[in-house]
Amino acid sequence: MTWRRPAPRIRRSSTSAVASGTILGYGDGTILVHQVEGATHNSWWIASSEAGLLNVLDQLHQSKTGAPAVLASATKHWDNLYVSRFYGWHPGTVKGGYVHGASYKLKADAPNDAVDTVSKAFIVPLFEKLMSDGTVQAYQVAEENIHTADPALFFVFYITSNAEGLDKVNAALSAAIGANSLAGPAFGSMVDFTAHRDELGRSNASLK
Repeated sequence: MTWRRPAPRIRRSSTSAVASGTILGYGDGTILVHQVEGATHNSWWIASSEAGLLNVLDQLHQSKTGAPAVLASATKHWDNLYVSRFYGWHPGTVKGGYVHGASYKLKADAPNDAVDTVSKAFIVPLFEKLMSDGTVQAYQVAEENIHTADPALFFVFYITSNAEGLDKVNAALSAAIGANSLAGPAFGSMVDFTAHRDELGRSNASLK
């Protein structure tokens, strides 16, 4: 799965692309914890291939529909293209939900399969449980497919339908670390936490 978090675009093209099977989902949102030079709005879509993402991008570039005022007035924008091998989602829509993103940097001596190891051993079991009880609508472990940042970075994104879901994820994370005495040290042995950053936003999402 690939997940694109680009500059804000027009929802109409994404809606038709989901209907045709070109992409698997899309969303847009606003950032809640602002940084001086950071983003204020974002949009994204997901597909099972890079071609699916880029075909929608072509449609958006060719669209004659005007962008909403908040997007038309933007003074900056940037794009990211991610690839994910560990992910899950419930089909449906989320209105006014929350998206939490976290970036982590692997240490220089981390093994080549560090992201796979951490995902299989800890991240995926944690989020699959949160998916099963309805706390999380979608999650993914991602790496940049087109590197615009440090290639050692990887990212964990998840969506909850309400603010209470964020507390439940934090509680589940603490409980999982407490129940597995090896999880924290294993993660810490491979990750440089001085480079860790978080992002939190409100979001609308539609997933097929």
